[in-house]
Amino acid sequence: MTDASAVDIDIDLDRAPEVRPASSSGPMPWLVATGVTVLAAALGLTLALRSGSAPACAAGRTLAAAPPTGNATHSGKASFYDSNGAGGNCSNPAAPANRLYVALGPTEYSAGAACGGFLDVTGPKGTVRVLIMDQCPECQPGHLDLSREAFARIADPVQGLVAVTYRAVVNPPLPGPLTFRIKEGASQWWFAVRVGNHGNPLRSVEVRQGDSGPWRSAARQDYNYWLITSGAGPGPFSIRVSDVYGNRATVGGIRMAPGQVQNSTVRMYASSAVAATGRPSASARPPGNRPTGTPTPTRRPVEVARASSPPTGTPTTRPAETNARWCAG
Repeated sequence: MTDASAVDIDIDLDRAPEVRPASSSGPMPWLVATGVTVLAAALGLTLALRSGSAPACAAGRTLAAAPPTGNATHSGKASFYDSNGAGGNCSNPAAPANRLYVALGPTEYSAGAACGGFLDVTGPKGTVRVLIMDQCPECQPGHLDLSREAFARIADPVQGLVAVTYRAVVNPPLPGPLTFRIKEGASQWWFAVRVGNHGNPLRSVEVRQGDSGPWRSAARQDYNYWLITSGAGPGPFSIRVSDVYGNRATVGGIRMAPGQVQNSTVRMYASSAVAATGRPSASARPPGNRPTGTPTPTRRPVEVARASSPPTGTPTTRPAETNARWCAG
């Protein structure tokens, strides 16, 4: 017995359909097009079901790239590595003086969005606060690659890999006022700046020529510089910085001085996290001209050491061989 509900579709997928002129006595063109669309949809659904393809919504389960923020506590694991004094993929001039830092996997590093934030990491021996300054290319979400010194605060280094919990630090104590470093090669026609000592991950950086005129948004780069490809003018500049929690600070008088760290007198937030406005100190000069002496480690800004960004191009991601051997897990 013939199944009246069955439809036999005979389509040669290897041969283009024959084009026939429309007949005035035949069906309307829109009706033909509608029928073809329905048949194609039915065929596509049948092929998908027969091949066992996963529903398209399965792709939406991939964890979106974003840095750890807010008060949520995350569970994961930690290994350790040594940056050998370098400042990591966040283009820090050097590792922090206390040597307490962390590299995140690509998802949580989020193309540089995590740079400059802090995490409290808890392991078998206790809790340590670390600066986010690097990327671990092989690390999955939840895998923290700590500095050797930070790892030793929470676990015995002989373990190599331990379970941890961690959370973002909201409005951590700041190491000092905001700092700004114009990248080598910058000019009035190409502008790039790195912001230091902001405490929380940044949401935006805006620049304008002088103290008036329109603000121009800079684009974050994965090596933690903020770029305006067409330039921002010859300077001096006003720079407005906003973080992910709504704190905002504006600093004026930033000079076109590539390769120099310019220290401001403005902190990203006070204890009440209110916005501030000010100008950099008049004594801002290249790091090489600073007086000798060792700053107090707990107060040393991460920008004190000489900047080491390459003159041109994008810094390369930290080589895999510098990661702890556990980082591939």
